[in-house]
Amino acid sequence: MSAIGSAGPEVRVTTGRLRGRMEDGVAVFRGVPFARPPVGALRLAAPAPSEPWDGVREAGAFGPPPPQSKMLGASGADGADGDWLTVNVWSPDLGAARLPVMVWIHGGGYMYGWSGDPVFDGRVLARDGVIVVTFNYRVSAEGFGHFQGAPANRGLLDQVAALRWVHDNIAAFGGDPDRVTVFGESAGAGSIAALTVMPRAAGLFRRAIAQSVPGMFFSAELAADIAAALAGELGLAPLAGELARLSPELLIDAGDAVAGKMGDCPRWGRAAYVQTPFAPVVDGEVLPAVPWRSPADRAAREVELIVGHTRDEYRLFMAISGDIGQITAERAATALRELAPDPEAYRAAHPGVDGERLYELVHSDWMFRMPSVRLAETHRKRGRAHLYELTWPAPGMGGDVLGACHGLGLPLTFGNLTVGAAGVLLGQEPPPAAAELSARVRAAWIAFATTGDPGWPAYEPQNRHTWVIDTEPSVTAYPEETSRELWAGHAFAPLTLQV
Repeated sequence: MSAIGSAGPEVRVTTGRLRGRMEDGVAVFRGVPFARPPVGALRLAAPAPSEPWDGVREAGAFGPPPPQSKMLGASGADGADGDWLTVNVWSPDLGAARLPVMVWIHGGGYMYGWSGDPVFDGRVLARDGVIVVTFNYRVSAEGFGHFQGAPANRGLLDQVAALRWVHDNIAAFGGDPDRVTVFGESAGAGSIAALTVMPRAAGLFRRAIAQSVPGMFFSAELAADIAAALAGELGLAPLAGELARLSPELLIDAGDAVAGKMGDCPRWGRAAYVQTPFAPVVDGEVLPAVPWRSPADRAAREVELIVGHTRDEYRLFMAISGDIGQITAERAATALRELAPDPEAYRAAHPGVDGERLYELVHSDWMFRMPSVRLAETHRKRGRAHLYELTWPAPGMGGDVLGACHGLGLPLTFGNLTVGAAGVLLGQEPPPAAAELSARVRAAWIAFATTGDPGWPAYEPQNRHTWVIDTEPSVTAYPEETSRELWAGHAFAPLTLQV
């Protein structure tokens, strides 16, 4: 049931009535709880269903960000009341009959991020005829710390709870609960890959768009060892009951401290090399396997997929760290030794390429490009998969620094070209090509969410059809065939402790 009154649009969900806002012809509802605040007795626990309220709840403001890492300039924890687990909905027509639904899962290295980022505003997408949903989930130690006595992958469980809320309530906003597409980038895409093989997520979405899938998943042993080091920073054992007595800020800061010291822990292997303390944990229960190792999994069957990556994924990270033009031959050799499936084969496959370019390539391949391709290759055995590569170079930072870098798809996906990080990627005055390309990307994503057909052929091993997104998009064979062949035998298994 829904209505639009003079005070704002109203809908009734399972827990009570909501009053939103009309913005540019779109009904917007922000900060709606999909689970109880995970504090007190619910700290470090699985999400619990939200409680009903009396009267009409105002839904005009985003819920606070969950406690999160302060690394990479994030603002850290917020929201003392713990009301972090909230959703936001943009609807172009509350009275519509079953519009397709697009549910965004944000990235942030499993350490930071929130649904209120202005780049993720859903109005532009919604005006094209879809319901857009964004939500928060627990990140860093709160969501992914592998503590004894706490369920694994609490951040993923939050995502399942949000998708369950969408299934139960989206019809009130004009949406079709049987036509839900999850879409996300970076850690959001890694989460989506995980959701495709999680039994608890089966049936909650029909389609998925995974943009720049990270290949990093942890074994339970590795995650537990990192959790023990985190608890050690606080002088405690890695027991959920003890850690839950501390403030979230202390727990998050301890995770940041561990991240800063990971280079000194060779037993953590590749996780230490890239200084990443959190990732989805293959615990055998919440997450039974990595997404490219269970082709017949029930949760993944019937899910239609778009997956892809940018051409120059790692350039953004090199620009942020000041490494462009600074990579020595020694650092390049270390990167190949740590990440490449065969360092010498890597060099031989790229004759005449300097060390910095090899450094960038192997990071791009291991972190995002090859896991994305592997997901397409695996998923086609259990459902249809479409592959893309974004090759349009970002005009930000002078236009010759970033290339087609990680994160560039975010403003193109949402059509918000001048806010937040879009200014860095696209420049303060985005060129007309940015708006044109964004319109093409949005049209393809919405067509896929609506019909399952994004407008280019599915990926298959004979032709490897790939939508190459550039000023003039085209469909070709997969462009990064050299890398694909180099990584063809690599398992992308969960990272384990090195002994």
